[in-house]
Amino acid sequence: MNVRSAIVTLAIAAGLATGFAACSPRPADVAEPGSYAAANSSDCLPAIALVDQHGHAVTLTSLKGRPVLIDFIYTTCPGPCPLMTSQMAAVAKLLGPKLGSQVTFVSISIDPEHDRPAELEQYARARGAEQPGWLFLTGTTAQIDRVLALFHLKRTRNPDGTVNHAAASFLLGPDGHQVRQYQPLEVKPSAVVADIDRVLGRS
Repeated sequence: MNVRSAIVTLAIAAGLATGFAACSPRPADVAEPGSYAAANSSDCLPAIALVDQHGHAVTLTSLKGRPVLIDFIYTTCPGPCPLMTSQMAAVAKLLGPKLGSQVTFVSISIDPEHDRPAELEQYARARGAEQPGWLFLTGTTAQIDRVLALFHLKRTRNPDGTVNHAAASFLLGPDGHQVRQYQPLEVKPSAVVADIDRVLGRS
């Protein structure tokens, strides 16, 4: 990584941490580092139609009925997004066959202007994330901004094309409402799996 890329990556990472803190203040009941109580009572799986990495239409409402772990990435992200995907992959490994059969993962692009199904499929394949039950979704700019608003998140584009956004992931219950939220670069995969197992035990 050259000096300029390193500076961009560090700047984005700092912005991500700040953005997450601004959107989701640390509550008093943090059980694990990087794990937070849900601070949003909205239905986060409304009838918004997006497109997955294979070009298939996916309505967020159709994901209800099982826990959903969701994060926000983009394929040309210079650093944080691949790390977030690696963390999700670590959670997937611990879940084993539960992913796809009992739990759904969703990674939504915050760069819909450039991330189409082909780019998402290539990104997923390159990072070992092309797994049953793990969807990479994109859509129109308006659709993505609407989804981000559901999670109280925003994105901004820098002059060099990089995108600032909060490093955040969310565990949704079968009803589409948030159960936990995470700083994905800090939380242990085992802590996320424990939360998922608790939701499955209540289902």
